[in-house]
Amino acid sequence: MSQTKRATVSAPKSLQETYAPNSICYGCGPANPQGLHIRSFVAENGELIAEWQPQPHHQAFPGALNGGVIGTMLDCHCNWTAAYHLMTTQGLEHIPATVTAEYTIRMLRPTPGDAPVQLRARPVEAQGSKVIVEGELIAKGEVCATCRGVFVAVKPGHPAYHRWE
Repeated sequence: MSQTKRATVSAPKSLQETYAPNSICYGCGPANPQGLHIRSFVAENGELIAEWQPQPHHQAFPGALNGGVIGTMLDCHCNWTAAYHLMTTQGLEHIPATVTAEYTIRMLRPTPGDAPVQLRARPVEAQGSKVIVEGELIAKGEVCATCRGVFVAVKPGHPAYHRWE
């Protein structure tokens, strides 16, 4: 008599779930029950991508996503882009704790609050522990916001050094 086993299919783990499952970061921390839970994945072209579904309480005004939420999502997603770039290019065993040193965001048009948004980010320059990342937020096929930031890996003694452990 043969038994049929059902395969359990689980969703792929994001970088945050893989490398920082206990993170409490508001934007990307899997362990923050009230956070945004940004889930970043490596795309075939090397960019980091994420998709996120806004809720009505994320609106600035009817139909438009709040700018602070947009900034938080892009900041976290670009920060993970920098950390992942440092880990892979420097051959590190663990993802380094990175923080935002400088950040600019451009709001190009209102971001619809009733549809999923996509985040895309890529490193454009790196030197030592510093990575410059560019990214964008796309909704309904249109780029609604862009960003450029400088992210740095911190050393022991910095308050964020153990942030992803």
